[in-house]
Amino acid sequence: MIQGLTIIGESINDSVPTTNALYESGDYNGIKELARFQESGGAKYIDVNVGTRPVDVMENAVKAVMEASTLPASIDSPDYALAEAGLKAYDASRGKPILNSISPLRMEMFELYRITPFRPILLLTECLNEAGEGAPSRTIEDEYSSAVMLFERAKSLGIANEDIIFDPGVAPIGSDAEGALPRLIGTLEKIQANPDMKGVHASVGLSNFTVMLPSKRKVDGTPVKSPLESALLTLAFPLGLDHVIGSVRRNYNLLADGDPALECVRECLTLDGFSSIRRVRKYYR
Repeated sequence: MIQGLTIIGESINDSVPTTNALYESGDYNGIKELARFQESGGAKYIDVNVGTRPVDVMENAVKAVMEASTLPASIDSPDYALAEAGLKAYDASRGKPILNSISPLRMEMFELYRITPFRPILLLTECLNEAGEGAPSRTIEDEYSSAVMLFERAKSLGIANEDIIFDPGVAPIGSDAEGALPRLIGTLEKIQANPDMKGVHASVGLSNFTVMLPSKRKVDGTPVKSPLESALLTLAFPLGLDHVIGSVRRNYNLLADGDPALECVRECLTLDGFSSIRRVRKYYR
């Protein structure tokens, strides 16, 4: 595991079929088991995402995590009412929670800071266009303009740089025809270059990077754990991406020069559209 990497345990998420089944049956003992497992596996935060379920489900899920784990929680919802319920159910005695996520389209989420101080994850994949309308971020400049806007709002509330976490977004590398990977790296570089933002952090949902891709195997058939995810971290960890919403089952490492996964990701940074996708396919062949 990478020293200094903070894992926000991703398993208590309604989009995970086994967790969805726990929510469907109201099995909060199962939620507790997931929290304990992730804490024992090295997570530093436990993410709680209930999808679009009622607010009482968020409240009960956060309380279950508080009972089962000593870790702070990451309240993960773009919905104001769900986020509010999660923060109200949180035990602030164990430290600041994370609130995931606030974007330029959801600035009202900052109002929840009155309930309990939190570490905000600031989502940069959404921006305001020239007409002041919400739009997806298409360029590094789009993401950086969102970073500046959200940073200034966070600072106006007295949130310290070390509590601010930017999320530049990550797309599946196996289908990234729009340059999300170079946009991610470029955005991190611009944030790092801003002296006012010294000490801030960055995070992504790391499992999204390799979604739908097969397990890489050695010649003898042994699975190689998360090589492309580790390659991304090798490039982005020095740029401040030191938090990930990820799995404690993965063995994230910094890779040495010459590693095939690292060479693949480096080349994808320089390739356009389908050339990048073809490079990933070549890696798996």
